[in-house]
Amino acid sequence: MMRLRSRRLRVGLATALLGGSASALALDTATIVGSTLSPDCLEYRVVGICYWLYCTNFGCSVRTSVKVRHYVPDAVVSSYANTGANPWVEVRAMSAPNATARGGGDGTTNEDHENNLARFKNADVIDHPGGATFSQFASQSGYSCQGAATAFMPYLLSTYDTLAWRYSIPEAVYPEALTPGLREIGSRQGVNLWGNLYPRGGFLHQVDDHKSAAVVAQRAGDIVTRRGQIHVYQPLLATARDGYWPAGALVESDAATGKWQELTPTLSNRCAVFPNRNVHVQAQQGDYAWALWRPYSCCQRRGQTFLGSVDFDGGPQ
Repeated sequence: MMRLRSRRLRVGLATALLGGSASALALDTATIVGSTLSPDCLEYRVVGICYWLYCTNFGCSVRTSVKVRHYVPDAVVSSYANTGANPWVEVRAMSAPNATARGGGDGTTNEDHENNLARFKNADVIDHPGGATFSQFASQSGYSCQGAATAFMPYLLSTYDTLAWRYSIPEAVYPEALTPGLREIGSRQGVNLWGNLYPRGGFLHQVDDHKSAAVVAQRAGDIVTRRGQIHVYQPLLATARDGYWPAGALVESDAATGKWQELTPTLSNRCAVFPNRNVHVQAQQGDYAWALWRPYSCCQRRGQTFLGSVDFDGGPQ
């Protein structure tokens, strides 16, 4: 069993290193772990210098350490049509159908080209399982930062968020949901509107199933990266400390707050924001998943007291 597991892990690692995308027939943990070996998603940079006051019995001195910034794969966000059918096979039991969340799929049987086709997607946000592999990979570039997630922790399971996810209560009456052009993914002027972020639930009107799933994934990411939302979830946020600046709220189309790596139906070794011009492969069962990578900055502690930091672009922190 261990030999088989090791072989699957090696296959996943090799796939992530290939240029371009590869077909992913089934999404398992080994494949997700391997996907962390992506220099494009990591985007490792040395951005500044940190200053520390180091004191001993013989006096004090100021020490410095390098400040780095890179992205961390915090979570796997699954967006899928059929309740209980998360494409990540090992975690399906977390979001099984229940008394208030059973059905799924499209809201009508009309033909796909009709603009009034209502689509529905469940969404799960679960901690990325590749933390150890990613840490080894990132450490090859230098000092690396810790993400916010805890192994296999579910941060949002839409089957337990029934009122908000299936009935849009109360977000259906929020200004963001009622005002055209507010909090949208894409733009009407650019003729590339993928969908509205609010209400942050499972229903939307979009003829392209892949884009529908992406919008729902963005909604789920938007919820878990903020505190105090009227949803059943846990915030995916770390606490800032001396020499550590964690990622904040995810904002649509802003790579500085987070970016997405497609895991299925195609496995990509690159990250992007929505909307993008990548080839959009439609999943046969309406199930999609992305890794959510978020930016963190940190520096190695070299003293008892943190005095501050300076970025190379001139901005103090």
